[in-house]
Amino acid sequence: MPVSPRRATLATVAASAGVSVATVSKVLNGRSDVAPATRSLVESLLREHDYIAPSPRRGEAVVADTVEVQFDNDFNAYSTEIIQGVVTAGAEVGAGVVVSVRKRIDHPAAWARDLVAAGRRALIAVTCDELNARQLNALSRVQLPLVVIDPLNLPYAQVTSIGSTNFAGGLAATQHLLSLGHRRIAYIGGPATAACNQARLHGYRAAMEAEGAPVRPEYTRSGHFRYQDGLEYGGAVLDLPQPPTAIFVGCDESALGVMEAARARGLRIPEDLSIVGFDDTQIARMASPPLTTVRQPLREMGGVALRTALRLAAGEKIDSHHVELATELIVRASTADVACAKHA
Repeated sequence: MPVSPRRATLATVAASAGVSVATVSKVLNGRSDVAPATRSLVESLLREHDYIAPSPRRGEAVVADTVEVQFDNDFNAYSTEIIQGVVTAGAEVGAGVVVSVRKRIDHPAAWARDLVAAGRRALIAVTCDELNARQLNALSRVQLPLVVIDPLNLPYAQVTSIGSTNFAGGLAATQHLLSLGHRRIAYIGGPATAACNQARLHGYRAAMEAEGAPVRPEYTRSGHFRYQDGLEYGGAVLDLPQPPTAIFVGCDESALGVMEAARARGLRIPEDLSIVGFDDTQIARMASPPLTTVRQPLREMGGVALRTALRLAAGEKIDSHHVELATELIVRASTADVACAKHA
């Protein structure tokens, strides 16, 4: 009976690569604290030796880097894009991803301890409300790295966050409407104190002022990034004695609310009213007509957050505590020249 060749072990691969067994294990587990050249060599030798990881014994837990992505509100089109980006990046590096919703954190210390006890290596927070000092201190005490995506307001310089170029996005959206001849342009945004909302509003104001177009107080509204707020505030500005001919809205979901408010008043889009959203989620492409919007690279933001969280968990230093990814204006059918607008 022929003798089966011995299965390669981690020690076999490590000896061939001239590295430690621990280094080979890090490569297998997708750890980021391995030099690229070493990682490439180990991966090629794993394939060459046809290495197969042993199955865990009965009752033995499979240990892997696990990152929790925590939301403080119900899922929507925005959060779905973030989750997709995090999960895809996790699969690429062999890290587990757990998604949760925690609307209230009444006991921060217990919350942080529970995350560690559950085996979380890091936390990615996607918040609609501010993280407070008690929550941040609780995570610090248990040494659980935190990465925040698109933070609303984080006055703490050492909190790591991933966002996008919100000011540039607001500027591009408004410049697009101005280039179509619109001057009566409204802005309907999210929470007034939210950093991302302020940046989009400032971009809108900068574009208007550069063009010499008036920014009317009654044309700017703050609420939440929700459909209902777009419906309510969109209706309010459209009911003004001199309504806008165009509206820049701080998120796609709210923009759909504005579209419905316009339809309820017998207005056609874009013939009577041009609308620009922000995010470029699936609902922007599914809208009728398809929504012109500012693409916020949500999947990329989720991927960067996952990789940054694992780097922090591995004790690596990062170059910057805040990363901004570029936005891009995506022109579709919800905007048109002001000459088409019956209010012009």
